[in-house]
Order: sequence, then C-alpha cells, then structure tokens
Amino acid sequence: MEVALYLLPVTLGETPIEQVLPSYNKEIILGIKHFIVEDVRSARRFLKKVERSINIDELTFYPLNKHTSPEAISGYLKPLIEGHPMGVISEAGCPAVADPGADVVAIAQRKNLKVIPLVGPSSIILSVMGSGFNGQSFAFHGYLPIEPNERIKRIKALEQRVYSENQTQLFIETPYRNLKMMEDILKNCRPQTKLCVAANITCEGEFIKTKTVKEWQGKLPDINKIPCIFLIYK
Repeated sequence: MEVALYLLPVTLGETPIEQVLPSYNKEIILGIKHFIVEDVRSARRFLKKVERSINIDELTFYPLNKHTSPEAISGYLKPLIEGHPMGVISEAGCPAVADPGADVVAIAQRKNLKVIPLVGPSSIILSVMGSGFNGQSFAFHGYLPIEPNERIKRIKALEQRVYSENQTQLFIETPYRNLKMMEDILKNCRPQTKLCVAANITCEGEFIKTKTVKEWQGKLPDINKIPCIFLIYK
C-alpha cells in the first residue's frame, strides 16, 4: 500500500456502505492506523460499519475542527512523514469539500506529501447531477447569512449571477431552517427562476425536484430537519 494521505469519503446518512463506496476503499482503510477526523465518535462508528472486526483500540485518532490550529494539524502529519499511511474522515460525504479537512490537505501539499482522494458520495456533485442545471459552471456558497436583510440581499445577488454568468448557484441551510430558506427564495426570486431542492441524497426518502419559483408557490415539500441543498438556475 502506498504511503499517502488518503481522503476517505463516508456515507451521507445511514445508507449501506456497499451502495455508495467501492470495495477498494475498504482495502485502503484496513491498511491505515492513523486517522485525522472531524468527529472521533462518528469516525469510529463509520470504521466499524466498514469492517466489524476492526480493532478500534489499535487506531489513533486526531480530532480536526475549525478551532484546530495549523500547528496542531501540522503535528498530526508526523506519522505520514515517518512513512505511515494516514486517512482523513469527515462527518459526512467527501473530506476537504466544504470541510475542515481542506486545511490538512493544504499542509500536506506544502510539505510535498502524497495526497490520494478516494471515490465516494458528494452531495454537492450529486445535487448538480440531479438538478438539470448547468454542470459546467456552478458555485457552492455554503451557508447564507442568518440576518434576514443580509440573507435576502445574498439570495438576490446569487440569482443575479445565474442570469449574468449563466452559472448554477448552490447553498445550504441548517436543517431546521430549511423551510424558512425556501420561503425566502420564493418571496425574493423571479417567478421564472428555477429552484432545485435536493434532500436526503443517497438516503431513504431521497428527494430531488426542480421547478420554477412560480410552480413551487404554495407547494413546499416536507424538508424540515433533513439535510438539504438548494440550487437556483434559469
């Protein structure tokens, strides 16, 4: 097995591993003893899901979040520098995409350490695929402002980019505020602007639907408290 920093995708929910991850990923995971993880508990649970016989106590976990200092992250890579493969595990989906794992990868690249991303589910890519929108030019913006006026200004600015740049715009919201986000989009975007709501991707109850703002009026889907991505296009 090659010595590298392996970026290990995880399921987006309770989806069976074999539905979304290649068997090759399991081979790689079984060869790694050092993991940089967004959440230790969920990472341990994921590894047990991959292979029940894994001895978790033999593994070393390095916690990574937005508060982890660059110095600490750099120290985490010591096993890799010494010749041991390492893995990066996110809370959900692909590490380093809208995820603090990007900081680890940046430091590894600066240190000229090999980085190998493995195949797995990305809600961003899957939602673009399922939307029918422009997949050649799109932008993911993460969370929009919470403050109502700033949020509305941001939604209108992103809609303007749809028309001026012919670019698909993607953003997310905390699940319990999904319906408020959808209401704000419907109140402030043009009737002909298309909105795709992509929720529970790859999971039970998956919902991916594209309609114009006008067509969505009065017909909000039940997306309260479930992971969801919003996409707008023309």
